[in-house]
Amino acid sequence: MRKIFRSALPFVLLLCGVAWVSFGQTDSLSQYNDSINNANLLEYNKRLAEVEKERVADSLKKAELEAQLLELKTTDNLQKKDLINQLETIKENDKKRLADKIAQIDSLRNTEIGYPVLGFKKDTLFLIHTKMGAASPMERALSITRKINLLYEDDFLISDSIHISKAEDTYDIIYKDLIITSISENDALWYGKSKDELAESFQQIIKTAIVEAKDDNSWLKLLSRIGLVAFVILVAWIFIGLIGKGYAKLVLNFDTNKEHWLKELSYKDYTFLTVDQETQILFFLIKVLRWFVYFLLLYITLPIIFSIFPFSRDWANALFYLVWAPFKGLLVSIWLYLPELFKILVIYYVMKYVIKFVKYIFQEIEAEKLVLSDFHSDWAMPTFSIVQFLLYAFMFILIFPHLPGSDSNIFKGVSVFVGVLFSLGSSSAIANMVAGLVITYMRPFKIGDRIKIDNVTGDIIEKTLLVTRVRTIKNEVITIPNSSVLTENTTNYSIEAKDKGLIVHTTVTIGYDVPWPKVHKVLIEAATRTDMIMDEPKPYVLQTSLEDFYVAYQINAYTREASKQALIYSSLHQNIQDVCNESDIEILSPHYRAARDGNMTTIPADYLPEDYKVPHFNVRVNKGKDEPLK
Repeated sequence: MRKIFRSALPFVLLLCGVAWVSFGQTDSLSQYNDSINNANLLEYNKRLAEVEKERVADSLKKAELEAQLLELKTTDNLQKKDLINQLETIKENDKKRLADKIAQIDSLRNTEIGYPVLGFKKDTLFLIHTKMGAASPMERALSITRKINLLYEDDFLISDSIHISKAEDTYDIIYKDLIITSISENDALWYGKSKDELAESFQQIIKTAIVEAKDDNSWLKLLSRIGLVAFVILVAWIFIGLIGKGYAKLVLNFDTNKEHWLKELSYKDYTFLTVDQETQILFFLIKVLRWFVYFLLLYITLPIIFSIFPFSRDWANALFYLVWAPFKGLLVSIWLYLPELFKILVIYYVMKYVIKFVKYIFQEIEAEKLVLSDFHSDWAMPTFSIVQFLLYAFMFILIFPHLPGSDSNIFKGVSVFVGVLFSLGSSSAIANMVAGLVITYMRPFKIGDRIKIDNVTGDIIEKTLLVTRVRTIKNEVITIPNSSVLTENTTNYSIEAKDKGLIVHTTVTIGYDVPWPKVHKVLIEAATRTDMIMDEPKPYVLQTSLEDFYVAYQINAYTREASKQALIYSSLHQNIQDVCNESDIEILSPHYRAARDGNMTTIPADYLPEDYKVPHFNVRVNKGKDEPLK
């Protein structure tokens, strides 16, 4: 229990410190507001002083005119009428000045709060707005507060002896020889009452505040409050102990029954969380919950304790609002933001269903149910991606002004900074994206096509906005940036293979001693023996060149299997060798450089007859013109 209380003690000190800081900030704010309030009231009181000078001058003149009126004889009617007119003018001026005062007070009533007169408990009894004589409103409020404290400290005070006395222009609240405060016409105008009504109200407030303060600070009251504080601390102590025991019991139960309560979190062969890991996470959450409950208990207990004593009741309010004020401000902000949030939701859902409709149109085009002239079906989904991006961008533009803080300089600065970073760091990426869009509408290939880009030959396995991936015949996956694809020549072997067939071709060089029709026949025969070669159109031979030692023959054949060219070429070359050997045709190119018996055939022994013999050299020598020699 002691450990728990000691661990909770820092929270108490922390909350007290935060409350002290809050009071300091509040005092600073109050001083700032007081300076503004003092400036406005000072300006008002200057104007009021000028009006008061005029009123005093008119009052003296009025007294003088009234005295002259009494001295007149009954026969002086003209002079009497003139004096009466002057008195009426002074009366009208008084009414006008009074109306001007009321107008000025009304203009300040909603913005200026005045200076508080404080009781012994530091609570505001009433406010002072106007000066009196040389005393400013703030000086008057401080003076009245000091006199009230003097009365509170008087052990022999009789509250009923606080009475009201009418002076020439004011009503005074007096206790014995001490004038607590005086109520002027200007004070009454601020409260919208007559001077005597306001004096009675202030008198009652002062008497009540003094009596209640004396009652609150009696020894009996103090002892009862101390006892109440002890009771609150005892209850908090008991709750802390119960929380600690409950935490220990809960941890023990979890540790004992974790195999029954918990199961491994896994998907197929991968385990995300084991039982021990889940147990550690739950223990951590329980520990966080325990400390949150401790904090909540202390947060409730401290304001209760502070509210028991009169001098610390302001602390309780400040401590409560220290946490509640941000939540209240958040809730108020959310409530005020609801109309903008509703607009954002309307924009989002309208755009969402617009995008669904656009997607349906493009899906119909992709399925070739909806045919548009000069618009290929394989353009449908890439075009939809572009339109979707533009619609989302348009939606963001519509939503942006409704976002909280969108018009703040910080938000604008961050937006510009992110834009600059994006533009500087993504130039190559943007080039690849633009190239990807261009490639989409160029339609040079599609997934599965056998292509050749620069020196890379293989099948297309992936097309993205940034790169194209090709799998070679050796199962090598090569990633090519779209900008490189766009700048290089692309050869597509598959685009015509299914319909017209792809022509595979290879060149063989045969000596001039072999008739070309025989070579044509042999090569066509080799092509017809090759798997995956089409019967129609038929293979054909082209004589591509007549070299120094041989003739170049090119065999051309059609196939629909563009992705199996390596196998087709290998089989075709094998068949060319076999058919040439069967037809007694030597393939003597490239040139032989090894010395051998020129009479020995180059046909493999498997194709030669068993009684084959290498022919002899035959040489003829001409001795004379008429008789040949052997």
